[in-house]
Amino acid sequence: MKRLLPDLAPWRSSRDFRLMWTAGVVTNFGSFLTMVALPVQIKDITGSAVAVGAVGAVELVPLIVFGLYGGALADAVDRKTLIVAAEAAQGLLVVGLLANALAPHPAVWPLYAGAALSSALAGLQRPALDAIVPRIVPRDQLAAAASLNALRWQIGAIAGPSAAGLVIAYAGLGWSYGVDAATFAVSVALSVFLRRSPAAHDARPPSLRGIAEGARYAWSRKELLGTYLIDMAAMFFAYPAAIFPFLADDLHARWSLGLMYAAGSVGSLLVSLTSGWATRVRRHGRMVVYAAAGWGLAMACAGWTGHIWVVLVFLGAAGACDMVSGIGRSTMWNETIPDSLRGRLAGIELLSYSTGPQLGQVRSGGVAALGTARISVWSGGLACVASVGLLALFLPALMAYDSRNAPPVEPATPADAPADSPADVPDDATADDALPA
Repeated sequence: MKRLLPDLAPWRSSRDFRLMWTAGVVTNFGSFLTMVALPVQIKDITGSAVAVGAVGAVELVPLIVFGLYGGALADAVDRKTLIVAAEAAQGLLVVGLLANALAPHPAVWPLYAGAALSSALAGLQRPALDAIVPRIVPRDQLAAAASLNALRWQIGAIAGPSAAGLVIAYAGLGWSYGVDAATFAVSVALSVFLRRSPAAHDARPPSLRGIAEGARYAWSRKELLGTYLIDMAAMFFAYPAAIFPFLADDLHARWSLGLMYAAGSVGSLLVSLTSGWATRVRRHGRMVVYAAAGWGLAMACAGWTGHIWVVLVFLGAAGACDMVSGIGRSTMWNETIPDSLRGRLAGIELLSYSTGPQLGQVRSGGVAALGTARISVWSGGLACVASVGLLALFLPALMAYDSRNAPPVEPATPADAPADSPADVPDDATADDALPA
């Protein structure tokens, strides 16, 4: 039984990991309140599935542009500074959404503007969040850290949407945005206490050339390329979160909306709570492929059935498969990517696991508008299974990946060492050293 329980070694060994984990739990809870409130508000104002699905379209370009730039920035500046600044800006943005919700006649355009700006800030911040983990957690604890970080996300993903349904129904949309703003204040206060994580001494300012260097490295590693493409395909075809409000209406179960958003995270949580086995897996490529196919199959079943409780079970199964795939991807990335490229590769990773959902919202909304929400869900699930199978066939390096034969990672420099080490940061290093003049 102990072999199934999550490995808590990163929590015990790293002060910074504990701070990041706790801040993440708090801010994720609030962010999921807004994630539910925003499409519900657009639906209430417009009554259009296309309008709700269009949220993914307005988020896409900022995510691509700022995700790539954020990756280059994470290799060139102090990662802690970047994390805290983006977190504070997200909090101010939610305050703006709150002001719009409290207005006598809330407008639609601030919702789209807020979604676009939030996507840009996530693009700037997320590569730094991902790239800092190998600095604060020993290499042999990276798989355990991936599981614990997923657990942190799932706590918010379950509690946030579940609470959102009740808050929106009984207190109003404004309370969802207000609570989210408060959680950002708490997470910023915690993140300030992180140790500095400056760029390497020879880091270059962010540039298109640097971004291209990261892209060339990703292209040269076909097993990494496979993880990006598999995840993008799975999310594009089988991520129907934008049409959950319409699916709940089709099933005559509007009360289930919060449960729909939370169900996948419940499945993910069950995997995380029994993730001790993940540290013993060596064929992470196959782990990613099989889990992504399982995600698509579960979504197809969720769309096919007309019984709400069965739908929730399959959504939970899909979340469990996504969690298994996520652990495999994170372990491959963190074990094999050189520290000097981690920010830029994290930017590419951000595109792979975020661009897919954004486009998936547009796809699911469009198909639902032409047919029904249920058709959109099951057809996307089947398309996911087919696309994952084709990608696995044409990317044999992914299926052949074995961590015991993984490419070696460059040795850490003093500036790259784990932050709990007393020699981790030179006394004369500052965040400004990595900024262009």
